[in-house]
Amino acid sequence: MSKTIVTVDDSPTMRRMVAFALRTTGHTVLEAQDGVAALQLARSRPLDLVITDVNMPNMDGLNLTRQLRALPSYSRTPILLLTTESDPEMKSKGRAAGATGWIVKPFEPEQLVAVVSKVLPN
Repeated sequence: MSKTIVTVDDSPTMRRMVAFALRTTGHTVLEAQDGVAALQLARSRPLDLVITDVNMPNMDGLNLTRQLRALPSYSRTPILLLTTESDPEMKSKGRAAGATGWIVKPFEPEQLVAVVSKVLPN
């Protein structure tokens, strides 16, 4: 069943890589260049999954996660942090913000698809 996923990253290349990997599995993938754009998107339509970078201008992934969790319609939506950060302290900040999981860049497309299928509700 096709789900609507948003990939949030200030790197257009990274957004395209995520979108390509997930579109091949039949999902609809929207793109946002930062947390501000992603939050506007989330308020305008339902999203089944958010995949966000941590380090971005305007609004980072941790703030985006906190803001989404504050919205009743996103209190249970899976949010994955996709980042070069592998520091345990940063992972704990991600969990504290409400992130569902963590994927370290660079990633293999198969790994991303596997994690996405694990966290997406059927």
